[in-house]
Amino acid sequence: MYNKILVALDLADNDGAKKVTEKTNILAKSTGAQVHTISIVPDYGTSMVSAFFNDDHQKDAMHKLGEKVQEFVSDNFDPEVSVRPHIVSGSVYDEIMRASDKLGCDLIIIGAHRPELSDYLLGPNSARVVRHSKTSVLVVRY
Repeated sequence: MYNKILVALDLADNDGAKKVTEKTNILAKSTGAQVHTISIVPDYGTSMVSAFFNDDHQKDAMHKLGEKVQEFVSDNFDPEVSVRPHIVSGSVYDEIMRASDKLGCDLIIIGAHRPELSDYLLGPNSARVVRHSKTSVLVVRY
């Protein structure tokens, strides 16, 4: 059914990430799929904004997130599931789509909190992934 699953992990929402991981464990174990997690450090977009941070800020942020992801994966994924974490920098939507294409994933799993009015007006990252993905997307509500 699925060979490669891309899981978007937002560790800023630990409870949501755990719920996404629970569903991923079930699917990966039942299908034998390899799991790739993606966690994204947002870029600052403009040189004016990035000027407020030191030169190593992005590199340090990615390193710290990598450590947190490794710990999260060890604590929350079933040992029977093959997991490969990826830490990238950029826009959430773009990086999820890019990773899915590059890795040849046949399913994307992404979490979504209960929608608020602003989400309907602005369109969250999960909605953009669902609308534009070339592969199937499972949205885990929490």
